[in-house]
Amino acid sequence: MMRVMIILGIESSCDETGVALFDLKEGLLGHKLHSQIQMHERYGGVVPELASRDHIRRVIPLTQELLTMTGLQRSAISAVAYTQGPGLSGALLVGAATATGIAYALDVPTIAIHHMEGHLLSPLLDTPRPSFPFISLLVSGGHTQLLRVDGVGRYTLLGDTVDDAAGEAFDKSAKLMGLSYPGGPAIASMAQTGRVGRYKLPRPKLHSNDLDFSFSGLKTAVLTCIKRDQVQPTDYPDLAAEVQAAIVDVLVAKCLKALKETGCNNLVVAGGVSANQALRFKLGEQLAHIGAKGFFPPLALCSDNGAMIAFAAALRVQQAIDGGKDWKTCCTKKAAHGFDVKPRWPMDLLTT
Repeated sequence: MMRVMIILGIESSCDETGVALFDLKEGLLGHKLHSQIQMHERYGGVVPELASRDHIRRVIPLTQELLTMTGLQRSAISAVAYTQGPGLSGALLVGAATATGIAYALDVPTIAIHHMEGHLLSPLLDTPRPSFPFISLLVSGGHTQLLRVDGVGRYTLLGDTVDDAAGEAFDKSAKLMGLSYPGGPAIASMAQTGRVGRYKLPRPKLHSNDLDFSFSGLKTAVLTCIKRDQVQPTDYPDLAAEVQAAIVDVLVAKCLKALKETGCNNLVVAGGVSANQALRFKLGEQLAHIGAKGFFPPLALCSDNGAMIAFAAALRVQQAIDGGKDWKTCCTKKAAHGFDVKPRWPMDLLTT
């Protein structure tokens, strides 16, 4: 019988340092997260070098806080999972180096995880859980993708962003209105008092025959609208409401199209933008209309976090065990605990 297996997960792909402990039998034991938003806010976006340095300062103290919070000793850790990519090179290196160092000290293996796979699987941390197969919308600052998911590690890319992702459209539109970083929450907050329809913005690729996304033109349309209509700060709530509606309309339409084309009845939405309440509400309405079900990660786990990395690793380990394999086949195959990172790691190249 396999002894109790606990995985330490480390996430450091961008501007959040996350650590978590996941027990294959008991589930998520705890997680800690430090956001760098306040540090980057003054620059209007993430400064990679500052992000990397902050990860260095935070990751070990956060890990010690997590162990103290859960009452576990370091010796209880059976493996260390980390985000190998995609993400900022320097930030990824901090997480990979830390994970490898901890694993070397404890004489346990490492498990390299794809950042977007962590997001994709994070709704399974909640209940009820979707059954396979399902359609997944991955929507964040750097990614907007639709995938068919037939199991852990069995992913088919259906649609991708050809330029700006939905999160980038939120950020860039917010910057044009002088709103704080990150733009998604800022626009969502302002849109609560706004009126959709006063300003007319395009819904890029809304009626295209494919499942791809394109949001770069939306930023240009917002800038044109501000100049053409001489939009004043007092009018920004209406403009924010229209920006949010334009993005949500496209995301919902593409999700419904993917469900129809594949015959799936379950939709999983994950990534930072999955926290958007307008998106959740409209998807809920439309899915109920066609008899489909939607699944979202808990709000606390929508942003980058260590829990999703530890959980993704645990699912791969459990899959190996259920298949009668040595679970260490999931581990990084590098001599002398070496490591590498993949700043650009297309989802369609991810294999079991």
